[in-house]
Amino acid sequence: MNCVFKNAKVFVGNSFSDVDVKVNGGTVSICDSATVYPDGISVIDCAGKFIFPGFADVHVHLREPGFFYKESIETGTMSAARGGFTDVCSMPNLDPVPDNLEHLEAQLDIIRRDARVNVYPYGSITVGRNGNNLADLSSLADKVVAFSDDGSGVQSDEMMRQAMLEAKRLDKIIAAHCEVNELLRGGYIHDGKYAAAHGHKGICSESEWQQIARDIELAAETGCKYHVCHISCKESVDIIRKAKKAGVDITCETAPHYLVFCDEDLQEDGRFKMNPPLRSREDMEALIEGIVDGTIDMIATDHAPHSAEEKNRGLKDSAMGIVGLETAFAACYTRLVKRGIISLEKLIEIMHTNPANRFNIGHDLFDGAGADFTVFDLEKCYIVDGDEFLTKGRATPFIGKELYGRCIMTVCGGEIVWEEGIK
Repeated sequence: MNCVFKNAKVFVGNSFSDVDVKVNGGTVSICDSATVYPDGISVIDCAGKFIFPGFADVHVHLREPGFFYKESIETGTMSAARGGFTDVCSMPNLDPVPDNLEHLEAQLDIIRRDARVNVYPYGSITVGRNGNNLADLSSLADKVVAFSDDGSGVQSDEMMRQAMLEAKRLDKIIAAHCEVNELLRGGYIHDGKYAAAHGHKGICSESEWQQIARDIELAAETGCKYHVCHISCKESVDIIRKAKKAGVDITCETAPHYLVFCDEDLQEDGRFKMNPPLRSREDMEALIEGIVDGTIDMIATDHAPHSAEEKNRGLKDSAMGIVGLETAFAACYTRLVKRGIISLEKLIEIMHTNPANRFNIGHDLFDGAGADFTVFDLEKCYIVDGDEFLTKGRATPFIGKELYGRCIMTVCGGEIVWEEGIK
């Protein structure tokens, strides 16, 4: 690619500037808007549009190898590109589980062949993600972004201590799905008013925050870099806020759906079922406060596609998990920025800067940087329609919602990987 993107508001450093973005091969140059370019360079007019560094999502399920019918690395990364993401971290809920080098290579081969954006795999913490034996973290360390048993909380204190000590030695992050199994009690939605009114079994908030509290003690003891996945309740926000003040090396994420919906919005439909569940309005408001004050470092989608058959069994019997890559920015922009809760700059911080810095993926826009960025029309309003998605999954509570902010182009590695509306 040899072209210039002109007339956009470009996020450079920590603010927006009226500059040009010149792409030559796989790198960018940031140029004064008055620059005159030689013949042969095509110009893309982005008047009224915004250019952001590519978003980074540290929590996606690409489902391959093992569950191609739910998603593939190709369709998942196409979905990411359409959402403005150039960097995604793939969770280890796979078959085979990436708990050793041979299993990981099965995934890496597909990534090399089919990925449309940059994909960074997780290695599992334990063999088979079953919590019993530590995986071969040392052999995986230089090929994975971090270690996680996502989908399963590590129940044993001693196993998590061993994992953290080894991750500390290897200078890697432990990214924890926090869930105390004995507190689940067969629940599948939040243990709140909706569950009580409709005869559903609830998942208590303590099942999440109790394990976070345990892990924080272990992280303080071991000095491990610790990251908490998909927090959903007010107690988790408070515990993490206090841990940060105490100097623990901790970051955390939440997902767009926890900032927009609560259990008051539940319907008897599988597209409202995920783990952790949508919790109370008070929890939702605490999460938003955590975004505002910096307790919550980043947005991650927990993009978790399933087949239509798996998601069409109602609220009780559907599989847990929803898709989110194609709606993440628009959902957060509409909910948080347009309402004046946070600035657009803050949204870019939590969708690009913070995850990129913590997980050492992606990069800002600057002279000589890789050409990984996305172009958005923030005035574009649309109704979410799952039939338009590029992911194989369709289940999301955002179906039918009016959102602002449409991705019209994503460039990754100097190549256009998604385009809509720019000719």
